[in-house]
Amino acid sequence: MDNLVEAIGLSQEYKERYVLRSISLKIPRGEVFALIGPTGSGKTTLLRLLDLLEAPARGKIYFDGIDVTRSRRHGLEARRRMSFVQQKPVVFSTSVYDNVACGLRWRRQRNELVRRRVEEVLELVGMANHKNRKAKTLSGGETQRVAIARALATEPELLFLDEPTANLDPISTSKIEEVLAHVIRQQKTTVVMATHDMSQGQRLASRIGVLIDGEVLQIGSANEIFTSPRSKEVAEFVGIENILAGEIIQKDNNMVTASMDVNGAAIQAISDYAVGEEVYVLIRPEDITLALARSGTSSARNVLEGKIAKIAQVGPIVRVEVDCGFPLLGLITKTSAEELDVAIGKRVYASFKATATRTVKKV
Repeated sequence: MDNLVEAIGLSQEYKERYVLRSISLKIPRGEVFALIGPTGSGKTTLLRLLDLLEAPARGKIYFDGIDVTRSRRHGLEARRRMSFVQQKPVVFSTSVYDNVACGLRWRRQRNELVRRRVEEVLELVGMANHKNRKAKTLSGGETQRVAIARALATEPELLFLDEPTANLDPISTSKIEEVLAHVIRQQKTTVVMATHDMSQGQRLASRIGVLIDGEVLQIGSANEIFTSPRSKEVAEFVGIENILAGEIIQKDNNMVTASMDVNGAAIQAISDYAVGEEVYVLIRPEDITLALARSGTSSARNVLEGKIAKIAQVGPIVRVEVDCGFPLLGLITKTSAEELDVAIGKRVYASFKATATRTVKKV
């Protein structure tokens, strides 16, 4: 595969404290790659290293097959083929047009080329009608679109986006995502974006890397990350709220039975781990079905009896926590909640399929 950028064993430290540890990844040409992780996990630092804005403490960076880690000449040549959109973009006290044109003028491009290119990218980001406005008078979302246009004006092969919608309201966020999706389709630029918004990574990227505490814990498609996390930390970050400690006591091919640490309840799940392994069993709340009686026709292998301990409505969804000897959270619709007549202390049956249940090794 034709990798545009590759990092090998990247580490970075500030004041003898590591913020990134031994990160290796490959970004193929034309890919949209999202780094997701909580605030402070090192996403911005990793982008700055890959964009050659700072040198790593350890490790190497290759751009288009050339080691650009320590070579000033190779680094400058590579940086001319990259652009970076910051989380809080800076605009100059000039017109929108001049803000977008500045990178091309710094490169001493002909006026006709500058005019044509600026008009193209302003049209691309939906800001053509604002080209004569003072950039300092724009809203947050408009400012971000100008920053994206400015980054695209130089026709970069690699575009870095650092939390592109972090400080925007939902409407502005939606518009920026529309712009980015349009840019990705039209320009086919290689994009590396950092975001703490998991759903944004799902919507825009073809692959996702999960960065937590300075380490990339998993790389894969959105489906792989969100349905088959490989560690407890990744599972917690992607919103799997039922994470139960247990031990595998039986195995039949890839179907296992795990005994829970709390009350010894047995849960069947899909797993490659062997009998005797200590694991965390992962169950997404939306995969749990609640009923007032045990069903004789359900295909679910797991049926646990318990009492409702907590109820909370969030929009059209009702979060129901069932005490099965351990807390088990399920998500049901408002209609289902009314049909079940959910109430604190009410006895219910929580069921879920083994195929919707995963395990990760307890470490």
